[in-house]
Amino acid sequence: MAAAKPTLTDSLSFCLAQLTAAAGEGLGGGKDTATNETPLGRALLALRTRHVKAAGGIERFRARGGLRPLLALLRRAAAAGPAPSQAGSGSAPSSVESAIYDGPAPSSGPAPSSASSSSPSPPARLRKTLDLALSILANCCTEGACRAEVRRLGGILSLVTILQCVKTDSIQNRTARALGNLAMEPESCGDIHSAGAVPLLVESLTACQDSQCLQSVVRALRNLADSPQHRLALAQQGAVRPLAELLAAAPDPALTLALVRALLELSRGCSRACAEQLSLGGGLGPLVSLASHPKKAVREATILILANLCAQGLVRPALGNAGGVEVLLGELRRRRGPNGAGPASQQPLVRAVCLLCREAINRARLRDAGGLELLMGLLRDPRASAWHLRVVAALVGFLYDTGALGRLQALGLVPLLAGQLCGDAGDEEEEGREAASWDFPEERTPERAEAGSFRSLRSWLISEGYAAGPGDISPDWSPERCPPPPPPPEPAEPTSPTLGPTSLRTPRTLRTPGRSPAATSEEPWGREGPALLLLSRFSQAPDPSGALVTSPALCGLLAYVTGSPGPPSPRALRILARLTCNPACLEAFVRSYGAALLRAWLVLGVAPEDWPTLRARPVRRQHRELGEMLLQNLTVQAESPFGVGALTHLLLSGSPEDRVACALTLPFICRKPSLWRRLLLDQGGLRLLLSALTRPAPHPLFLFFAADSLSCLQGLVSPTVSPALPPTIPLDLDAPSPCLYERLLGPAPIPAPDLHFLLDSGLRLPAQRAASATASPFFRALLAGSFAEAQMDLVPLRGLSPSAAWPILHHLHGCRGCGAALGPVPPPGQPLLGSEAEEALEAAGRFLLPGLEEELEEAVSHIHLGPHGGPESVGEVFRLGRPRLVAHCARWALGPGQCPRKRALALVGLVEAAGEETGPLTEALLAVVMGVEFGGKGSSLDC
Repeated sequence: MAAAKPTLTDSLSFCLAQLTAAAGEGLGGGKDTATNETPLGRALLALRTRHVKAAGGIERFRARGGLRPLLALLRRAAAAGPAPSQAGSGSAPSSVESAIYDGPAPSSGPAPSSASSSSPSPPARLRKTLDLALSILANCCTEGACRAEVRRLGGILSLVTILQCVKTDSIQNRTARALGNLAMEPESCGDIHSAGAVPLLVESLTACQDSQCLQSVVRALRNLADSPQHRLALAQQGAVRPLAELLAAAPDPALTLALVRALLELSRGCSRACAEQLSLGGGLGPLVSLASHPKKAVREATILILANLCAQGLVRPALGNAGGVEVLLGELRRRRGPNGAGPASQQPLVRAVCLLCREAINRARLRDAGGLELLMGLLRDPRASAWHLRVVAALVGFLYDTGALGRLQALGLVPLLAGQLCGDAGDEEEEGREAASWDFPEERTPERAEAGSFRSLRSWLISEGYAAGPGDISPDWSPERCPPPPPPPEPAEPTSPTLGPTSLRTPRTLRTPGRSPAATSEEPWGREGPALLLLSRFSQAPDPSGALVTSPALCGLLAYVTGSPGPPSPRALRILARLTCNPACLEAFVRSYGAALLRAWLVLGVAPEDWPTLRARPVRRQHRELGEMLLQNLTVQAESPFGVGALTHLLLSGSPEDRVACALTLPFICRKPSLWRRLLLDQGGLRLLLSALTRPAPHPLFLFFAADSLSCLQGLVSPTVSPALPPTIPLDLDAPSPCLYERLLGPAPIPAPDLHFLLDSGLRLPAQRAASATASPFFRALLAGSFAEAQMDLVPLRGLSPSAAWPILHHLHGCRGCGAALGPVPPPGQPLLGSEAEEALEAAGRFLLPGLEEELEEAVSHIHLGPHGGPESVGEVFRLGRPRLVAHCARWALGPGQCPRKRALALVGLVEAAGEETGPLTEALLAVVMGVEFGGKGSSLDC
């Protein structure tokens, strides 16, 4: 097959030459069109179909200078003058058309669809040339270098002029396409706005009937919405309503996709004008319907448009009526599912759902559609922590919806709110005034106009005959011109502010900007404000104990009160006071160890995270006073007839856990001796508490609470007794008495020893037989009886180390308090079991030396339970199993002057050391609490 014969139009140079020649013709030139027109048309066709579409063709066209003559050709058409409003196939040619074409068009060109005869008319020939030139320009503007050069050469103004002059669908289509491509550059986009192209494009939306043309215009508007300022300008120039009307007309699928993409761009940061136009254009219903479109691109764009519209309060009720609430909830639920998208795609939907909670009608729809469960799922999800503050603020809208509050409480909202008080969630994004609830729309009056209320008052005065006309009423009577009333005196005790429309509308401040403050006693509203408001609402229920008097809720409130960098909100303090003053909460405070927690956290300054580590946390006076006030409230409830019956029933008939909790709490909230003696002593509450020490702890701070409770009870039993300290040892160890055994150890002992004891190590210790026999019945029988050792000068002592034998020899020779008993005792921090001190104590008992046993025990107590001893030593001393040492350990642990943390750590050590043998520990603690000697007889121990 022979190759096609090359033509002149195959040469880019030839095409550019024809284009340059046509651009340089005068508007009224008398050249023969038979020699000029046909080469121009062929050149334009070749440029569009071959040269520009080839690989690298656009760059070559630009590099060869083709854009300048192309724009000059379009500029000549634009400068010739405006065309009729609509050029039909039989209309007379305009001045623009006649300026370029004076002869017939060639028969080889494609006939336009608007032609009315087989021979094209001059207007048709003009449209064909403009179509080709605009198509070439639009294709070139797909590359950034060409867009920059077109802008530099002033091509934007020429395109806008053509858009204004030639009202043919094909020309409008090509021009809009070129402008849309140019708008991809931010600088060109601004020039297009400045050139006034937006009203012309909006006009094309209403006048054009061709789908392709409409798609190009819609795309151009979408590209022109590249910044918030440009989006606002488009909305203010009426670009949104025609798009919504076209969408409501159910266009073809391609145009539908173009429309939703354009509306998506225009609705970003949705302005009031955009929302109004979209609603007036009837676009809400079609958008809700398109949310279930089979095409994913249409469906997702529509859902984002609905989410963007929620930023405007004026459109949210209508959006809810159209079914938008259910659509957005369903999509958010789907995206949060196992196969859903990541958190980034959920963010606009979460924001939209939260904004929908600002209107009552939408809250009802959201509640019925399962939105409460969805919001609670967001609060439980740690991955959604950035939205937690927004969700909590949205739930404030349900503040007076009793049914919704009950459902939220059942879903576990209160512990989540308490955790929000001191959480690390991100700051809530500020919403504009236009996102406020539309349940309370604000009056929009000009700055110098009269207020609406004043106009209503004037109309009423005139209608009732009190005024003859508007001139009889001075504008100075307008409320906006009256000075604000003086603020009322601040009350001595802060009261709960009334929740009004303003507080719902602006959650971060209780005063709307631009309005005169009605009062100055407004409470601060920080990030914790919504959570505290909801908690306060829950606390006002007749019996809020099930939700608020729990360990998580109390811990959250106390952590906020004590950990707030500034003064805590008075609302949090009122919540705590309201709970402690409610008789229905008394049993819950007992069961949950709430009273003990209040005392530990506020009065003693020990939070759960401070236990068991010793952390220095200063107790502020305000916190201590608050804790004492709350405990006093509980005391009032406990000592009332209702409280006495409740506590008695709880201690005698409750579950084992409740009985222990009641026994532990009673010393904190009972001050009547008749009450606590009857419940703790007569009814066995104290023994019940002591027996529970070695069982699994029902609360993380149980042993801390128990140590504090036993110490408080000891103060109730013996309020005037000084702090119980270990009894003073018989001999002052700080000032040792003279040693009587030292004279036997010198080089010339006086008197000379008549006896030596031989240890297992081979060491020989001198002794006096008479003194040794007198000191102990054991040595009397050994040294002065019928045993062989009575005749021996070297008596073996088996099973003794030198350190353990040293205090025995001192004691046998009359030393009391010389310091020898301190020798075998290891320093604090070292174990006593297996030490030489234990060996010495065992030997003293074996040799029947009770005085030495007591002296050694006092030495152990002096070193390990003295000023230099710590709580970790208490358990070590207890493990020795000596009754007197057990009593010393109990007194050290429950001493009133002891640090609460050390007291609790000591009790922990005692419980661990006691193991399963709880009898000695129980009796020792009971004796200390009752103020009697361990092992002594008395009726007070029968409790």
